[in-house]
Amino acid sequence: MFKDTKAFSGFSVDDVPRARQFYAETLGLDVDEENGMLTLRIAGDRDTLVYPKGDAHTPASFTILNFPVDDIDRAVDQLTERGVEFERYPGMEIDERGIFRGGGPPIAWFKDPAGNVLSVIKVE
Repeated sequence: MFKDTKAFSGFSVDDVPRARQFYAETLGLDVDEENGMLTLRIAGDRDTLVYPKGDAHTPASFTILNFPVDDIDRAVDQLTERGVEFERYPGMEIDERGIFRGGGPPIAWFKDPAGNVLSVIKVE
């Protein structure tokens, strides 16, 4: 039934203007706004809907977007320069930059202004 449908993902935020600033200016994504919602224009034709929930918003406690990068150290350094702070989870060995290198591809988690978890992840 949905084989040829171009599905897309979405998530909520508590403040659309603040989310727009973060995704457009801090992360450098193309962002459109319509009907009080954002569309993140992600490479590979992977648009993502960002919708408001105001006080009813509960941040996702899991990673909602992974941004694959060739050079994770450089990506983390650039995001740090833009004011992004990286998460440190109990029981995980995370290096001084905020990168977990303890199994699987190197990954660094951070949050958007609404508290949703995002990551940069090294891809081969």
